[in-house]
Amino acid sequence: MSRSLILGGLLTALFLGAAALSFAWTPDDVTAMNIPGRLLPPGGDHLLGTDHFGRDILSMLMVGARTSIAVALVAVGIGLTLGVPLGLAAAAYRGGWLDELISRTSDLIFAFPSLVIAILITAVFGPGAINAILAIGIFNIPVFARLARGAALSLWTREFILAARVAGKSTLRISAEHILPNIANLLIVQSTIQFSLGILAEAGLSYVGLGAQPPVPSWGRMLADAQTLVSLAPHVAVIPGLAIVFMVLGLNLLGDGLRDALDPRLKVLRT
Repeated sequence: MSRSLILGGLLTALFLGAAALSFAWTPDDVTAMNIPGRLLPPGGDHLLGTDHFGRDILSMLMVGARTSIAVALVAVGIGLTLGVPLGLAAAAYRGGWLDELISRTSDLIFAFPSLVIAILITAVFGPGAINAILAIGIFNIPVFARLARGAALSLWTREFILAARVAGKSTLRISAEHILPNIANLLIVQSTIQFSLGILAEAGLSYVGLGAQPPVPSWGRMLADAQTLVSLAPHVAVIPGLAIVFMVLGLNLLGDGLRDALDPRLKVLRT
């Protein structure tokens, strides 16, 4: 087991555990304001200090992790659920009108930066976590569609696929029983990458006021609220920023570790 897999798994598990724990317990009420106790430094009754409203930063980080993870997780689920079948269909009918339609639509979406598309969608339909999920999920669809198509194309000419076709299996059945299991490792690794990008996208949308709305805590909104307080109370901005950095770092390390563990070609090289 690689060190990147272990370290990435530990960092990811830490934030997932904090998010899960926030459903049952947080050190303080994230909606309770304490103006006399505002901008307290880390230590004492508030392990990570308080913000400009006197709210406990550790509690807000825990609930904010829940928000960011939920948005990114559902967005990746949308990409997998819709993108993978489209990619498999494009590969199965390569060269046809369906393949051309899916490929050109993916190219059109990729022509625009993902964050710009997300900002456009949330600006049109209104801010909120649900619209943020839809905005991030829409961009994930062509990502998984292109990955599934490219990986599946290399398999359709393999001998075991030809044997399945000779046996009378339909295109749909071959895609489900033979193609999909053989590209599952690539999809798992890509999911961790898109998960980390979803965390960043949610933070970016919340930073500009288009993500989760108050009083729901969000890491991006915590940064936006703290941008004028950096010189007065640096911890208010540094702590949520580090949370985003370590969460994304953990997911990227986890993805690298999974790639090393699941890719049979890398196993051959190591042996």
